[in-house]
Amino acid sequence: MNPALINFVYIIASILFILGIKMLGKAETARKGNMLSSVGMLIAVVITLFDKKILDCTDPMSWGLLVGGLVLGAVIGVVVAKVVKMTSMPEMVALLNGFGGLASLLVAVGEYHYDMVLNKMPDDFSKFAIIATILIGGITFTGSVYAWGKLSGKISGKAKVYVGQKAVNAIVALLSLISAGAFIWAGQFDLGYQLMIGAVVFSLLLGIVAVMPIGGGDMPVVISLLNSLSGMAASAAGFVIQNNVLIVAGCLVGASGLILTVIMCKSMNRTLSNVLFSGFGSAGSKSQKVEGEMKPISTDDAYYVLEAAQNVVFIPGYGMAVAQAQHAVKELSEILENNGAEVSFAIHPVAGRMPGHMNVLLAEADVPYEQLKEMEEANRILEMADVAIVIGANDVVNPAAAEDKSSPIYGMPIIEAYKAKTVFALKRGKGAGFSGLENGLFFRPNTRMIYGDAKATINDLVAKFKDK
Repeated sequence: MNPALINFVYIIASILFILGIKMLGKAETARKGNMLSSVGMLIAVVITLFDKKILDCTDPMSWGLLVGGLVLGAVIGVVVAKVVKMTSMPEMVALLNGFGGLASLLVAVGEYHYDMVLNKMPDDFSKFAIIATILIGGITFTGSVYAWGKLSGKISGKAKVYVGQKAVNAIVALLSLISAGAFIWAGQFDLGYQLMIGAVVFSLLLGIVAVMPIGGGDMPVVISLLNSLSGMAASAAGFVIQNNVLIVAGCLVGASGLILTVIMCKSMNRTLSNVLFSGFGSAGSKSQKVEGEMKPISTDDAYYVLEAAQNVVFIPGYGMAVAQAQHAVKELSEILENNGAEVSFAIHPVAGRMPGHMNVLLAEADVPYEQLKEMEEANRILEMADVAIVIGANDVVNPAAAEDKSSPIYGMPIIEAYKAKTVFALKRGKGAGFSGLENGLFFRPNTRMIYGDAKATINDLVAKFKDK
């Protein structure tokens, strides 16, 4: 194909990527942005297949393979989109990040193997691109799989720490770098291949040991960082196969993921190094023991309080996702509005198990975007709120972040639910949150606990309003 035409198509695809990512920044344009980015990737993949002579545009068989691959991929995508529950979306995102890293790693390994078959030793820059892709891709893959295990409950969400762990991690990282450096300087294919396999093994191991000491409360930051790494791996793979559009796409994903990671760290008032190396949520974390007892309330009594409320703030957390209560919450919010109350939703940047988790759930339920309030604005509203309804949130409303200097989350900005006149905390039981920290909010004199499934509780309140 004409090189000028190929580069022109790559430019079109890159523009679609940029526009798509920009649109993802707003809820009302996110769906269109996702579609634009998908179209851009489809164009890039198809043109690359023909450019690299993987498919022949004059061969009917090639077109059959292309159409068959597109149909198969579309069917898998539709099935996954229908089958995967919204509660499983964080671990799904983790797996997608991981497979992106694995794909880049395999591209790098395949490129070196192909060069070895041709007996054409790549130059030092190509070797650097290959080994960088392997290291980043390997860390991304196993790190994401381990994060998936924590998010899905197959592995404990608590940080796993042990004596000498940082030294072990440092040794694994050092071995990865040594094998990478030796690979670049290796002048023989056989030696280079062995060193490359060593780098693959060490990078895969590094991904596991790096995520192991990170607790469940920090998983949204980890997911965002792994997303950035998957983009960096893709960009490095673009240099390996000399594909401009892959370099651009990888840089966009890597940069946007890193920016989001920094924003989320600032929202938690923590540095990235603190998130990665502090062992937050580990068994060794100490905090003051919460005094008092939780005071339960029935939905009958809660109804009377809500019926008189003029300002109600919903504070959603992972418990809302587990109960799939977002549609019930939307219905209750409409009933409260019709009853004369002003309703808003307080969204913490790290609520849930992935960046924007609560926004996704509430958007699915068609909650008006104007009602979603970021943390600072939400805290101003809560000072005047009659009722704050906490639905499965824990760490993001825990007063220990402001009051207990010994708490692992001390200094983290929170949704200040305790400022409301009355707080209803919807929980399945009296257990601690995903990070294992006990929440002092639940023991406050203005807090009442409503135990049970959040969706059933909200539906019960909706029924009482309708029966009125």
